[in-house]
Amino acid sequence: MSRFDADAIVVGAGPAGSCAALALARAGKNVILVERGPFAGSKNMYGGVVYPRILDELVPNWWETAPVQRWVVRRSTMILADDNAFTIDYRTPSWGRPPYNGATAYRPDFDHWLSRQAVAAGATLVTSTTVTGLLRDPAGRVNGVRTDRPDGDLSAPIVIACDGVNSFLAKEAGLYTATDAANFTVGVKETLALPRSVIEERFGVRDDHGVDIEILGGTSGVNGGGFIYTNLETVSLGVVLKLPKLTAQSKRPEEIIAGLKRHPAIAPLIEGATVQEYSAHVIPEAGLSMMPTMVTDGMLVAGDAAALCLAAGIWLEGVNFAMASGMYAGRAAAAAIDQGDVSAKGLAGYTKLLEESFVLADHRKLKDIPGLVLSDRVQQKYPGFVTSVIERVFRVDNPNPKPGLRRIVREERKRAGIKLGDLLRDGWKGMRGFG
Repeated sequence: MSRFDADAIVVGAGPAGSCAALALARAGKNVILVERGPFAGSKNMYGGVVYPRILDELVPNWWETAPVQRWVVRRSTMILADDNAFTIDYRTPSWGRPPYNGATAYRPDFDHWLSRQAVAAGATLVTSTTVTGLLRDPAGRVNGVRTDRPDGDLSAPIVIACDGVNSFLAKEAGLYTATDAANFTVGVKETLALPRSVIEERFGVRDDHGVDIEILGGTSGVNGGGFIYTNLETVSLGVVLKLPKLTAQSKRPEEIIAGLKRHPAIAPLIEGATVQEYSAHVIPEAGLSMMPTMVTDGMLVAGDAAALCLAAGIWLEGVNFAMASGMYAGRAAAAAIDQGDVSAKGLAGYTKLLEESFVLADHRKLKDIPGLVLSDRVQQKYPGFVTSVIERVFRVDNPNPKPGLRRIVREERKRAGIKLGDLLRDGWKGMRGFG
C-alpha cells in the first residue's frame, strides 16, 4: 500500500476515534488519527459518567492510569414535580473497587489520556487539522480525506469517521437519510465549584466515591431530563432538552437550568456553589431509528457519528458505545486490510461485531424506550402523578383511615388526566423494553 499515506485514517480523536486507532495500531497497521483541536479532548466541556469496562480488552488495568474524578457507588433516579420529589436510590461499595462500574470524568482529560494510549501503540496523532471532505478513487470508493492544511490531503484505503454527532463525512458518503430534529436533544451543563468536603457531606460519600443522579421532570415543561454528577471539587448539573420542544417555547436553556437549581430537592445540594463552566452539546437520542448505514466502500462510521448513544430512561450511556464501536471498527478495518478487500463487503465484519456485542444488542432491546421516555405523557403527566401517589401513601391523615393504594392510584390517575388504557400500554411497553 505504498501509494497511500497510511493503512487507515481515523477522523476525530474522541473515545471512538482513539479506540479505533489503538485497535489498528495494535494490529500493526500504519494509522493516522486526525483531530481538529490542538489536543484530543480540547473541544469537550463535559463532566459526566463514563463506563470504561470495554477498555479491559484494550488497556489492561486501565483504572490505574485513567484520569477519573470519582468512582460512582451511588446511582439515583429522581422524579421531580412542582416542589416535591421521589427518588429511587441504590448504592454499593463494590462499585468503588476494581474492576469498577462507572466513573465521573472530565472529557478533556479522559480523551487526551485515551489518545495517548493510541499513540503509545504506534498511531500518529495529527492535531489542529480539520477534515473538510472525502477523497475518492476513479470508481467512487473512499480512499482518503481532504484537510484545511495546504497540500494536506491524506490518502488511505480505509477511513473511519468518528467526527461526532451530525457527521458531515457520513452524510457526504451518503450513509445518512434525511435528518429529523426530533431525533436530537441539546445537553446544557453547568460545572459548579464546591469544596470537596462539602460535596462528600451533602451527597453522602467519602474518599474517591461519587454519585450519579438522573432526573425526570424539572425541565420547565420542555420534554427532556436532568442530571447531577459529583466530581472531586465540582458538581456537574444540567438538562437534556428535546430540540423541537425547546424551540417551540420562549425559555432559554440557562433559564431552565436556573429553575432546576431552585427546586427544593436540588437547591440544598448546590447551595453556595459558583459556576465554573457553561457548555452545550447536541446529542443523538433516537437510537436505532436514526442510525446510518455503518459501512461503505473504504469507510466505516463509529461513535456519535453513527448515533450510538443510548438514552433510555434509567440508562444514559454514550462513551462506552463510542469506545466499543471504535474498537470494533479498528479491528474490522485491520482484518479487511489483511484480506485485501476494503469494499463494503470486505468491511462487513464491522456490522457483525456490532450485532454480536452489546452495542447493537442493547439498542435493539431498548429501541422503543427513547420515544416512550420523551413522550408528552411521560414527561408532562407522569412526574406529578407519581409524586402525588407517593405523597399520599406516606401522608398520615388522621383521623381519616388510610385510603389504600388502589384508590390512591385511581384518584391520582384521574386527577392527572391519564387514561387507564394509556397507563397500561406505557407500562407494558416499558416492561417489554426493560425486561
